[in-house]
Amino acid sequence: MDRDTELSLIDELLSLKARDSAFLDASTARNPVQNYTSADRFRAEQDKVLRRQLVSAAHSSELQGSGAFLQRHINGLPVLITRDDGGHVHAYLNVCRHRGMRLVAEQTGCRHRFTCPYHAWSYANTGELIAAPQFEAGFPAQSKAELGLRRLHCEERFGFIWLTTAEHNGAQVSTYGDDLDAELEALDMQNMVIAVEHTDVRKVNWKTLLEGGLEAYHFKVAHKNTIGPYFENNLSTYQTFGPHIRSVLARSNFGALDTGSRDSWRLREHANLLYTLFPTTQLLVQQDHVIWIRLEPISVGETHVRVVTLAPRELSANQSHWQRNHGITAATLNEDFAIGEAIQAGALSGANDTFLFGRFEGALAKFNATIQQALD
Repeated sequence: MDRDTELSLIDELLSLKARDSAFLDASTARNPVQNYTSADRFRAEQDKVLRRQLVSAAHSSELQGSGAFLQRHINGLPVLITRDDGGHVHAYLNVCRHRGMRLVAEQTGCRHRFTCPYHAWSYANTGELIAAPQFEAGFPAQSKAELGLRRLHCEERFGFIWLTTAEHNGAQVSTYGDDLDAELEALDMQNMVIAVEHTDVRKVNWKTLLEGGLEAYHFKVAHKNTIGPYFENNLSTYQTFGPHIRSVLARSNFGALDTGSRDSWRLREHANLLYTLFPTTQLLVQQDHVIWIRLEPISVGETHVRVVTLAPRELSANQSHWQRNHGITAATLNEDFAIGEAIQAGALSGANDTFLFGRFEGALAKFNATIQQALD
């Protein structure tokens, strides 16, 4: 984030605090409850949104060195991610092109070729079919060059490996101007490593989990015994970058900036930044580290959640420190996730036809409008 943007955001939040006002959109909005409960709607989102957008499949530190590979399950599909001798990253469907057998069973490892356990068809980690027993006799009309692994679009940026599980559509991590790119690059996440992580499966629609981070209206209530005392009451602002959203959530020491020199103002010392990278990635930026939240929608009412503390490489050895920090994050997110599950149960009750988003919950309306635009 450049200095002018940082100071502008601080000025905006100080002005809102002085007026005892939240950041207000022009109007309220409503979103149909069936968008969170309809299996048909979920299938449409999976086909037209989730599989057509880039997702953060892995952090670069998880795929270190020539021959490294990872197995993932993304958008209902088995995926194999590899790094070749030149350091380039590739992604494929983890499926043999002969009879559809799962090619690689291990979750991670180092291997330059992969051999199918069914008929021993072998593939290079760059995807080509390089050997198959009795191939010329058994498949005389076939060419090995046409039977390489089914390739997925994949790129490595900002310290992450991104891919899309749809046919390659020219998507890029960011195609909405240089500002978002510059902010993500400045976080230096390529020089971070995974310090602590945990995973969970929650019985809630994926959108509800993302929406929980897009407003500060609930902090003093839902998180009164965890982070609530450390944040201002409903003091936040947001900006959209195409389908992506950057939220700024002011901490309780934010007012101290009003008395200090502007030269000493540092946004990350007084607020959390949350980047919601459409559709299923969130990066919660704190003073010296980043929390990476990756959602994997399973069904209309079930979502796999991965929460990772990314620490600067030079600070990552202090495990007890990062365990404590991650514990605070996990406790807070678990409160949000439990609320999400209760919302899902309430949505199924029929009590509401729509959910109501207040003027200080405008980011939720923008997020859902982006999904609807993709569906349309």
